[in-house]
Amino acid sequence: MAVSELQVQTALKELIDPNTHKDYVSTKSARNIKIDGGAVSVDILLSYPAQSQLAPIKQQVEDKLNALDGVTSATANVSFKIVSHGVQRGVKLIPNVKNIIAVASGKGGVGKSTTAVNLALALAVEGARVGMLDADIYGPSQPTMLGITDKPESTDGKNLEPLIGHGIQAMSIGFLIDVETPMVWRGPMVTQALEQLLNNTNWSELDYLVVDLPPGTGDIQLTLAQRVPVTGAVIVTTPQDIALIDARKGLKMFEKVGIPILGVVENMSLHICSNCGHEERIFGEGGGERMCKDYNVEFLGSLPLDGSIRADTDSGKPSVVAAPDSRVTEIYKQIARRVAVKIGETAVDHSAKFPNIVISNT
Repeated sequence: MAVSELQVQTALKELIDPNTHKDYVSTKSARNIKIDGGAVSVDILLSYPAQSQLAPIKQQVEDKLNALDGVTSATANVSFKIVSHGVQRGVKLIPNVKNIIAVASGKGGVGKSTTAVNLALALAVEGARVGMLDADIYGPSQPTMLGITDKPESTDGKNLEPLIGHGIQAMSIGFLIDVETPMVWRGPMVTQALEQLLNNTNWSELDYLVVDLPPGTGDIQLTLAQRVPVTGAVIVTTPQDIALIDARKGLKMFEKVGIPILGVVENMSLHICSNCGHEERIFGEGGGERMCKDYNVEFLGSLPLDGSIRADTDSGKPSVVAAPDSRVTEIYKQIARRVAVKIGETAVDHSAKFPNIVISNT
């Protein structure tokens, strides 16, 4: 008996995408089902970068379809496409930038910049075109973390060309000043500098621009919320109460200005002794997960207190680049995929599809 399209759709409804945790039909990922006798083919179009997931998902779908009665061969064509998603009301998208991810923390010293750069690199490894904007004007760290020592060029005297570090585009005030020069600027100058770095950089067709924010809820965060089209925010914290108190303030700030919280990353969750293997939760346990339950946001993952993470970023080769097959890198990639999935689930931006009405005298 020949297989029907209804049978194929029913089978696809029973399969769960390991990254979205939903079936391929309800997410509208399954498309273009074709049946030719016993030969079945289907396109699976993912809304998130998933280079490392294409083969496993292809195998998953083909195995399921091959098990159907009447199917002699099954082919799943798995790919992904990243589109622009909605931002705050009244804020226009930046040319050549589809989505902006703000990485924030309530206080310093929780590993926010390290998380931001590894998140950006993990998205790039999964096949996305990624940029990194270092929004910490007073203490820029991304030039060191990305191992970039060059100065950006300008072809027109107004706009800057982003520098490239490990395959991602980057811009930072640290590229423009001496490493030991303090930025003794007041708030208005800092916010103006941020807007110039963002809007006067010739970003090239980015799927995601990761913005590494300074700690706290000050001028730069407010400017970002009011004038920058942010798709969503990631909050970085450590398990101890004093960090969580400030992290909650950062989360509430984004909620008040209408920026979706993509989730929370808990840093320094567990220390494993390199000599004896003893595990110890130095900074407490479960704080990030409790915070997520309180505010109904997703717990994206936890990272260990590992000396190699610090050493890698200090050397200009973050963990995702320095140790691509390590457990730490796999955690960063899992976090990156969940961030991308959460963005993929938000409303799509259709502003580019509306026509512009031009009135002219003829």
